[in-house]
Amino acid sequence: MKRLAIAVSILAVGLAGCGSSTTSPSANNIKIFTVQLLPANENPPIGDSENSGRGTAVITIHTDTNTIDFAISMTAFPANTNVILAHIHPGTVGVNGPALIGVPGLAASTPLLLTNGNGTFNANAVSAQTANNSAATNVQNILAAPQTFYFNVHTTNHPGGVMRGQLQ
Repeated sequence: MKRLAIAVSILAVGLAGCGSSTTSPSANNIKIFTVQLLPANENPPIGDSENSGRGTAVITIHTDTNTIDFAISMTAFPANTNVILAHIHPGTVGVNGPALIGVPGLAASTPLLLTNGNGTFNANAVSAQTANNSAATNVQNILAAPQTFYFNVHTTNHPGGVMRGQLQ
């Protein structure tokens, strides 16, 4: 029994030393916001056929690289809704602010067509740098007071925004 315990100990020490040389991001370097998006949260609230839409944005901020991943899911929109933009904006509840960090790949010239009223869109490793601030400054500002920023999605019918949610 003693020999088995020694063998298991040697094996455990040997396996512990066999780590991967690839480093994965530390949980300390990642902050995830799950934002519920509703037309009623827009300012002013949406009151036409697109007010049935709903969405969720999972915004993952990587503080080690000052980049952001976006995963957006949308549902219950009228068929053939065109999603043209999505952004993080500064602004508290009910206050509109300028677009700060956009989701690349969405544009009026290349909209995401929600053929059956539902769809998803992902963008990874988006730089948080803007014309006025470094990526690090924007990331620090968002993490210092996330409730003062919101995320919204824009459609052809609502170029100012169709649904919105605060970062929390």
